[in-house]
Amino acid sequence: MQYRQLGDSGIEVSAICLGSWLTYGVGVDDSAGRACVDAAFDAGINFIDTSNVYGRGAAESFLGDVLKARPRDSYVLATKLFFPMSDSDRGLSRAQIEKQIDASLTRLQTDYVDLYQCHRYDPDTPLEETMAALSDVVRSGKARAIGFSEWSPEQIEAALALAPPHVKFVSSQPQYSLIYRRAEAKVIPVSMANGIGQIVWSPLAMGVLSGKYTPGATPPAGTRAAGDDAAFMKLYMTDPVLEAVQRLRPVADKADCSVAQLAIGWVLAQPGITSAIVGASRPEQLRETAAAADLDIDPALLAEAAAILEGVRVS
Repeated sequence: MQYRQLGDSGIEVSAICLGSWLTYGVGVDDSAGRACVDAAFDAGINFIDTSNVYGRGAAESFLGDVLKARPRDSYVLATKLFFPMSDSDRGLSRAQIEKQIDASLTRLQTDYVDLYQCHRYDPDTPLEETMAALSDVVRSGKARAIGFSEWSPEQIEAALALAPPHVKFVSSQPQYSLIYRRAEAKVIPVSMANGIGQIVWSPLAMGVLSGKYTPGATPPAGTRAAGDDAAFMKLYMTDPVLEAVQRLRPVADKADCSVAQLAIGWVLAQPGITSAIVGASRPEQLRETAAAADLDIDPALLAEAAAILEGVRVS
């Protein structure tokens, strides 16, 4: 497993990060979830990402139970806040930051998180208030560093101008994959210029870049596209996209890897990328995706893969 420094934080994280959206504490039974966490550690993954809103605290509670027996310094733990936890609890106000960090720490059964992230930008709270409260979270020792997810370049720069150097943002969490590359235009360059690393989510485009979906065919039973998550995938589940993904198979064969590993390998080879968040409901899924971090894929093959999908990029 490769390990990379997370921005200017000095925190070293695995190139593959275990995510928990739509899985642990919610869509995957606890025994399977525990097996996946064990497989992650066995594969050398030391980075785990979650959020208070995942299952309205269920994912954090699950991880707290699973991780409590492991030495706290053996893993890097990230969580987030912003989305509603109740009718009145949401956003990035000082009151919410103080309330939600304590609630997350209680569920996670730890004294601190390594990374505390703003899940989205809060237009209803002055940025000065948000940054001051986040700075206090770091000073109090409840978080080692702070980050954000899906902020615009202008929002990033405004926040950096307000934050003291020792508590500035060190991570960005954008959606990014071979077919969703919006962050390349401005977010990644601004981040690289300011010591902010990218922890990208959906590097497999909700599983589409695994190649398991074929054009014109009903999604296999038990897959995300066949279940309640199908609505999240409409962007990718089109015949042109699925046909292009199938054309990645010969490229993956030449690279001696799976289509999913090719897609993750491409993401990890791009400038500014620190880690790719992957989900898993079965240990074997995790072992396959984790192995992508150790592949030395010919850059020409990565370029060939990008060229195949150029015409069907959704962003």
